[in-house]
Order: sequence, then structure tokens, then C-alpha cells
Amino acid sequence: MSDRDPVVYVVDDDNAVRHSLEWLLGDGDFDVVSFSSANEFLEKMDPTQPGCLVVDVRMPGMSGLELQRELKARAIDLPVIIITGHSDQNMARRALSAGAMDFLEKPLDDTMLLTLVRKALGKGSPEDAPSS
Repeated sequence: MSDRDPVVYVVDDDNAVRHSLEWLLGDGDFDVVSFSSANEFLEKMDPTQPGCLVVDVRMPGMSGLELQRELKARAIDLPVIIITGHSDQNMARRALSAGAMDFLEKPLDDTMLLTLVRKALGKGSPEDAPSS
């Protein structure tokens, strides 16, 4: 993988979910790098690397929403897809108003996630394009 190939960053403290997402996204021909915490992600990610972020909203330490705010504060322009097993409308509204591409509930719809990641990386297929 070259430094300019887009990467899908996955941040989730649940090993099973993280590995499942690695498999799904890898099978979808995406380069995937995963982290078990927001802090680990911030320490190791390259802010110049094109890609997108799939992040769980509820994690020990820094939450997905806090990570989204931190990226904005650091002027890191990375499309964010928030995932959660425990959501409410206020949480979704906060994520979307802060610039998240989407807010998905677990169990995830694999096709929806893959479509969103393609869109985030500018790899949408013609049928994914909005109609005029």
C-alpha cells in the first residue's frame, strides 16, 4: 500500500466488532487499519493520509463523538461514520450536526456501510450517485 492509497480507519474497543469490520471492509477491497481506542488512533494515524473513519460512539476513555470533535479541532478533514449499539436521537443529531457522514446502529447493514465507505473515499458507483 502506498502512502496515498485511501485507508479505512476502524476504531472500536470491541475486538469481535473490530475484527468483523476488518474482514468486511477488507473483503470489499479497502485497506483497513484498526485501533482499539481513540487515543491509539490519534497517536498512530497520519493526518495527511487520505481515508475515512468508522468509529464506535461509546468507548472507554475518549468517545467517538469526542474523537470527531478532536479531529475537527486539529483540522484533520477525515469523513466520519459513527456506529453504535446504543443510540438515541440526540446522540445521532449531535454526530450529524458535527459533520459525521452518517450514524449507523449495530447490527450494521453491511451493504449500507460499504456504500458509505465508498462514498467517503470517492469510490461510489454510478448507481450510488444522486439522481438529478
